[in-house]
Amino acid sequence: MPANPKYLTRSKGQRFLKISAAILGGYLVSISFHLALAAWFNKAAIIMTMAFSSSILWVALMVVAFLGKNGFKIWGIYLLLTLIFALTLYLGQTYNPTTK
Repeated sequence: MPANPKYLTRSKGQRFLKISAAILGGYLVSISFHLALAAWFNKAAIIMTMAFSSSILWVALMVVAFLGKNGFKIWGIYLLLTLIFALTLYLGQTYNPTTK
């Protein structure tokens, strides 16, 4: 059964923004989240579980990207989350350098 056309995105720009946010933005958020965790907790355990949990998180973020109405807003949220996790990673490496 085909999708109802009134629920589909008509703009090619918005469609591109949603697809790119789903693939690239979701990947950036999931990887930066796990690297920020590894900066504060046991690196070996986080990196081992990252192989599975990052793919699950990435798929969930892909679904969330297509639920939004505006691609710019989704990209903004994903970039903000990536910057927050990158700052957490930086602070973890600065103030907790002995984590193994």
